[in-house]
Amino acid sequence: MTTVTRRPEAETLAAGPRRHRRPGRPRNRLTIALFVLPALALFLLLVVAPILVAMYASAFKWNGFGGLPTDFIGFDNFTRLFSSSIFYTDLGNLLLVIVATLVIQLPFALGIAMLLHQRIRGRAFYRLVFFAPYVLSEVITGVLFSLILSPENGIANRILGPLGLESEWLSHPDSALWSIFLVMTWKYFGFHMMIYLAGRQNIPNELIEAAKIDGAAGWKVFRYVTLPLLGPTIRISVFLSVIYTIQLFDLVWILTEGGPAHASETLAVTMFTLGFERAQVGYASAISVVMFGLSLIFALGYQRLVMRRDLEGATTAMGGKR
Repeated sequence: MTTVTRRPEAETLAAGPRRHRRPGRPRNRLTIALFVLPALALFLLLVVAPILVAMYASAFKWNGFGGLPTDFIGFDNFTRLFSSSIFYTDLGNLLLVIVATLVIQLPFALGIAMLLHQRIRGRAFYRLVFFAPYVLSEVITGVLFSLILSPENGIANRILGPLGLESEWLSHPDSALWSIFLVMTWKYFGFHMMIYLAGRQNIPNELIEAAKIDGAAGWKVFRYVTLPLLGPTIRISVFLSVIYTIQLFDLVWILTEGGPAHASETLAVTMFTLGFERAQVGYASAISVVMFGLSLIFALGYQRLVMRRDLEGATTAMGGKR
């Protein structure tokens, strides 16, 4: 009688495919909670709590001293804010900087990015040089340009003086805001340049070659192939620029402190001046609430109307990888 010895592989095949046990759900939830709770605690403490405190303080007339505020005035701080001419001056300054950023700074960064994508000698060095200003802090940048743009002993007027192009730069109401925008462009265009450069490098060269084979060249390739494919990158760049401009403070405070005569003032500068120099914390809190509201409305509206296809595409791609 012949004895048949069954191998482990045969037993496995005979038993059918083995089902993998999923880890227990309670353990999964505990692991997720351990990773999420620290970040959630920091978010609640450093983001949500200050927003709620500002909303609460905006309903009081309070100087920031003597414990919790007690002089409740309701919406009077907001009524005062919306009837102030300085508030609308600040909004006008922000709108002007936003438009100048979208029309001048970002197209300039895009053009430099397309240039540095080409095979030119020393392009790595140029990328480093153009990106380096972004690494500097706003304080260092502000101090540096306050010396360069000084109307009396500044390097800018020493160079441009013999050409008859000297200017009062930060000291004149007509040129102060544009001088700040010049500094902003010098500092931040390298950041957007790197974003555009990364987006351009993600475009397959086969598409560019196919367009050239079909007869497109130069501007047409950029207009009908490169630019549409850079759409998501450009939309992110615009989003970051607008949000930063709404919260613009550091450079303005160091360069001009909002002057002369409120010509370069922003909402953040007004909030700081009223809250920390004039001890009108309740009024300053109302300004901070308005800034938060502007940022939130823009962010939600922009994502809904402009970035909707990008977000849907990202969600679809994530769902396809599951």
